[in-house]
Amino acid sequence: MSDAVTDPPIEAQLERFRPELTGYCYRMLGSAFEAEDAVQETMIRAWRGHDSFEGRSSLRSWIYRIATNVCLNMVDSAQRRIRPMDLGPAGSGHATDPGAIHPEKIWVGPVPDERILPEGSDPANLIAERESIRLAFVAALQHLPSRQRAVLILREVLAWSAQEVADLLDTSVASVNSALQRARATLAAATPSAGDTYRPLDAEQRELLARYVKAFEAYDLRALTTLLHEDATLSMPPLALWLRGHDDISAWMSGTGSGCEGSRLIPVIANGLPAFGQYRASPTGDGHDPWALIVLEIADGRIAAVNNFLDTARLFPLFGLPSHLPPTDLP
Repeated sequence: MSDAVTDPPIEAQLERFRPELTGYCYRMLGSAFEAEDAVQETMIRAWRGHDSFEGRSSLRSWIYRIATNVCLNMVDSAQRRIRPMDLGPAGSGHATDPGAIHPEKIWVGPVPDERILPEGSDPANLIAERESIRLAFVAALQHLPSRQRAVLILREVLAWSAQEVADLLDTSVASVNSALQRARATLAAATPSAGDTYRPLDAEQRELLARYVKAFEAYDLRALTTLLHEDATLSMPPLALWLRGHDDISAWMSGTGSGCEGSRLIPVIANGLPAFGQYRASPTGDGHDPWALIVLEIADGRIAAVNNFLDTARLFPLFGLPSHLPPTDLP
């Protein structure tokens, strides 16, 4: 009887790359949904072409080449994804009209950590991975031309060598280094200060989030304000309106946004950041219905940005959040 080890089926070999490929495609495209489409297209092309894969490079390099080509085609045929802050100056918290509603395809959207971070990651590596999927970083990546974007992600995030990237992109090491230098300069100008990633073992961050949930569910705007930086922002894609500062955020929440009073929050993790599924009281009185995915950006122990993504019909299933919360005996 032969003792030879049989390689697993090609489908199984390809599938083990899905989380990291999804993370790569998400950074390239700025959308969790487009990233999943890109990865699925990559898997189909790899499965169809695996017989022609001759092992001149590793399977990982080969499938990344396919994914990169898929993403470059998608980037070049699409509008650059943005955040509300890219559309113009901050609005007024006293506004009764939230402004234009733009289609999902223009926004940088959130992504669940569990979709793109491999299980069992080393804690040190996990922090670095979370840094590279923060909303601000992914939004800044969208300012780069597509090939510069690929070079920077492969070199700076995935730690590929210049030669490996050159081989993948069919170019020279000098071209890769030049593209990386230009990308770094653009990114430095476009990326805000780093802020803090989600750290579940950090007692100070846990306390801040607990205070946020308590204040929000009680709709205690004074308590909420004490948790915000003075120049904190509030945004609500797909609405164009965004706000900056205590006064405007408080005015909005006590005025046009007052329907959020009585909400309940369920914690999740998005983009390496603490996040919550927000449910507003159902008009029928029968529990709570989805309203927003809230993604918080934290810096120096306070909340620097509150990002409310309102496309709950697609986002809540993506994050495994229930479609309705039944009534409870909680106050």
